[in-house]
Amino acid sequence: MYERISINPKICHGQACIRGTRIPVHQIVRMLANGDTIEELLEEYPSLERDDILACLDYAALWYPKNKGGLSC
Repeated sequence: MYERISINPKICHGQACIRGTRIPVHQIVRMLANGDTIEELLEEYPSLERDDILACLDYAALWYPKNKGGLSC
């Protein structure tokens, strides 16, 4: 379901990250919440694609109601 999101205990202490990177989902979500645009994130992280950022939002939206807390470990 989340082919763009990976969780590996050896990477970022098992936090959900964008696949192939060490960029945690919570970092992207927090940056968007603080006012950064998707376009700004793509400039700051040129290896990311728009769908990576949208996958972070989707993951967070489904994860939060189940866990009622932060996205980081």
